[in-house]
Amino acid sequence: LRRATGTMDASAMRTKARANVALPRSTNRTRRLAKKNDGRGFGTTPSRWETAGYSRGKERSTWSTGLQATSDCNGGSEGSYQTAVDVEEFMAESGITKLMCCNRGEIAVRVFRAGYELGMRTVAVYSTADRLLPHRYKADESYQIGDETIDPVYVYLDVERILKIAKKNGVHAIHPGYGFLSENANFARRCQEEGIKFIGPLPETLEAMGDKTTAKQCAKECGIPIVPGTDEAISNSNEALRWAKDIGFPVILKAAMGGGGRGMRVVRKEEQLVDAFERASSEAAAAFGDGRMFMEKCVEKPRHIEVQVLADEHGNVVHLFERDCSVQRRHQKVVEMAPALDLPPDVRCKLHEDAIKLAKHVGYRNAGTVEFMVAEDNSYYFLEVNPRIQVEHTVTEEVTGIDLVQSQIMIAAGATLEEIGLGKQNQIEVKGFAIQCRITSEDPELGFQPDSGKVDTYRAPGGMGIRLDGSISTGSVVSTNYDSMLVKCTVHAMNFQQAARKMYRALAEFRVRGIKTNIPFLINVLQNPDFLARKVTTAFIEEHPELFHFHSSHSDPVSKLLMFLAEAVVNGHDHPGAVGLPPSRVVPVPPTIGSEHEAFLGWRDLLLAEGPDSFAKAVRKHKGLLLTDTTWRDAHQSLLATRMRTHDLLISAPATAHALQNCFSLEMWGGATFDVSMRFLHECPWKRLQELRQAVPHIPFQMLLRGANAVGYTSYADNIVEKFCHHAVREGMDVFRVFDSLNYVDNLLFGVEAVRNAGGVVEGTICYTGDVSNPQKGKYDLEYYVNLADKLVDAGIHTLAIKDMAGLLKPRATSMLVGALRQKYPDLVIHVHTHDTAGAAVASMIAAADAGADVVDVAIDSMSGLTSQPSMGAIAAAFAGSERETGIALDDIAELTSYWEQVRSVYSPFECGLKSGSADVYVHEMPGGQYSNLKFQSTSLGLGKSWKEVVHAYAAANKALGDIVKVSAPV
Repeated sequence: LRRATGTMDASAMRTKARANVALPRSTNRTRRLAKKNDGRGFGTTPSRWETAGYSRGKERSTWSTGLQATSDCNGGSEGSYQTAVDVEEFMAESGITKLMCCNRGEIAVRVFRAGYELGMRTVAVYSTADRLLPHRYKADESYQIGDETIDPVYVYLDVERILKIAKKNGVHAIHPGYGFLSENANFARRCQEEGIKFIGPLPETLEAMGDKTTAKQCAKECGIPIVPGTDEAISNSNEALRWAKDIGFPVILKAAMGGGGRGMRVVRKEEQLVDAFERASSEAAAAFGDGRMFMEKCVEKPRHIEVQVLADEHGNVVHLFERDCSVQRRHQKVVEMAPALDLPPDVRCKLHEDAIKLAKHVGYRNAGTVEFMVAEDNSYYFLEVNPRIQVEHTVTEEVTGIDLVQSQIMIAAGATLEEIGLGKQNQIEVKGFAIQCRITSEDPELGFQPDSGKVDTYRAPGGMGIRLDGSISTGSVVSTNYDSMLVKCTVHAMNFQQAARKMYRALAEFRVRGIKTNIPFLINVLQNPDFLARKVTTAFIEEHPELFHFHSSHSDPVSKLLMFLAEAVVNGHDHPGAVGLPPSRVVPVPPTIGSEHEAFLGWRDLLLAEGPDSFAKAVRKHKGLLLTDTTWRDAHQSLLATRMRTHDLLISAPATAHALQNCFSLEMWGGATFDVSMRFLHECPWKRLQELRQAVPHIPFQMLLRGANAVGYTSYADNIVEKFCHHAVREGMDVFRVFDSLNYVDNLLFGVEAVRNAGGVVEGTICYTGDVSNPQKGKYDLEYYVNLADKLVDAGIHTLAIKDMAGLLKPRATSMLVGALRQKYPDLVIHVHTHDTAGAAVASMIAAADAGADVVDVAIDSMSGLTSQPSMGAIAAAFAGSERETGIALDDIAELTSYWEQVRSVYSPFECGLKSGSADVYVHEMPGGQYSNLKFQSTSLGLGKSWKEVVHAYAAANKALGDIVKVSAPV
């Protein structure tokens, strides 16, 4: 297709190239130069600025930025940039017709485009991680290096494999791009040895300029100002300390071999130097294979100005003006501009002159950048030379109209600056102003943490003066293996203000979904008053923390919702841990009782009016058996992996408030509530508390508190737990069941104190295990539990809970334990909790009531049994008409039972699969919630058939650990 639009086909071009080889070099060059004005080359076309009516003066060039530059320094006084040869013919004559780029991403695409326009055949290489990346398909040929066993980064550093592919496929020249092998002198030398053109400086130049110490020495020989610092690279902290004392703080450490901000540290105090040196040296060694550093005086808040140079093989050098790269984060450029703003003309000229002087001094060849820092007083210092094409070369191309990459290729093919239209400095002009922003897959809200994944949506900006250099599209996968660059957006306008507005518009038009980007941060930069006022130094980002304040999330909820719905329709719901039967399509009918009843007073009204102590006394004096309903917490944790949504709880709230108005409490919070709400349900547990409290104002709410662990799975600072308790009470929590999984007294006592200070009801808890009715199980006997109760009572608890997490409390053991505690503490409220894993929980709770318990835990009938709590209806019916009447009407809870039966069918994917109780719990002693969760996990992992072995392994582990107290943990 490319040849079809040209003047000859590939075969004819190769024939002509062979014919031209016979001509003397001078004859060929003379013929090419003659074509400058014969209508065949690019050089006959007037520049776009000439056709637009802009004139170039003889003595001075007026830039559209309002700056003026003298012709002897900055050019533009006569002539214009015009390619002096037919570039395709020139490349054919040179024999350099097949070009490889041993890089990836946008710079590889950039090189291929330049080669395409020069009539060259292009070759890409790629790693297995990049097999779908666009740069592979932009080339005429592409070859994979290695396989999955090779590190994806090393692929682009593997000199010998790259050269092997190049030689095998007839590559004439290799462009290294930037990064990877672009500054590797050994690679450039190996290219020479294999007869392949390396598009860049000579190996000797790379060695000299790649070593910052050598580069500084070269600059010093040219009389260019350098920052006071070490003459040679230093390798240990003692030497660094000696130099720092001579130079004076602050100092800056830089890697002797490398760039990009790696291995760079600013040290302001002597005591910080040793640690900073060790860290920087280690980072440099990892990045560049050389941990040596050099040190120099730190110039505070300078501007980072770099001059682009081009040099041919005949010692001719020109500059392409300068770029301002001062907007940096951690020494890495973020926004680049050309030309530099508000730079005094004399300083500008000196920078250009010094850049050319240094390039000639070292015999530089090809494209390079000489970097300077300009202090606040406009004094300047040499920084380094980057002997390669740079990321920000696009802004220079936009303001000069010169294709730097094509120029690189032609110079490597033997062209002189004159032949590519740059024979005189005054042929190069700056027109207008350009800004480049680097769009990266980094999240500025998380400290620019790199993001990865699939790009679900990619829509790019467009319009006059907008240029995009990138290699992503919708469907691209951003890897964690490489740099986070996605696309470079470059804008060109007549002045800075117009360019800034254009860039803002371009950034606003971007739509990148599926991964995080730094676009919100860049938009903040483009809106910043100091940036718009052109007050920019390398400290700009550091001095403007407001750049990290984001007013919009730049999310795409519509796309995410559509993707979720599409996935659900095609593949069904995919919730973590959903391994049970598909959910029922039944829409649960809300219970209607309670909607028209008059307001009543419950136990919470007494608590709020008289406080926890009076509340506890009133409960103890109450003759009936009080119930705690666990439907809103432990019941669904045990049966449905805690997946119950606040939505379904709220629907039941009005009926619950009426039917259970005589309940002691409603358990509705615990550690699993917080974990699952935030991790799987994406709900706020605090909002759940607020909404349920508003719907049920008269019944006390109850929660679990793990002492110093609060509702988490780690120990928190004391003040955090105390603050948590205060906030929970303020939001409507009443009774705190304070427990420790191992009955560790110190942890229990801290929780008791935290709840008392917050004004909550303290329910000190004994975690039950073993069997007090079996003399052969002597570790956890009555004496053990009574002694533990003594310590809790001494700490000032309001109620005492017996927490039987595994359902091990047999009826006889229950009578013995509750009876012993009641005998010793006749005035203490006793609250019993168990699980119905073995099917004996109703009998045990009846035994507890007969032995003197005040409160027992139950669950609505359709949410009871198995690993949940015993049936509320069964307990209520058992004591109906007796002195221990529960105050719960069976007719009232019937509608709740029906509602929760329907709701449970909706959550059937989270059912653990248990069909009946199992008395083997008395052998393995597995807690109810843990039993159902472990069963659930085993099934999801394909171990359902091995459940018997899992249970036996659990029992063996318990024995090996010394028969410990065991509690549930969520999925």
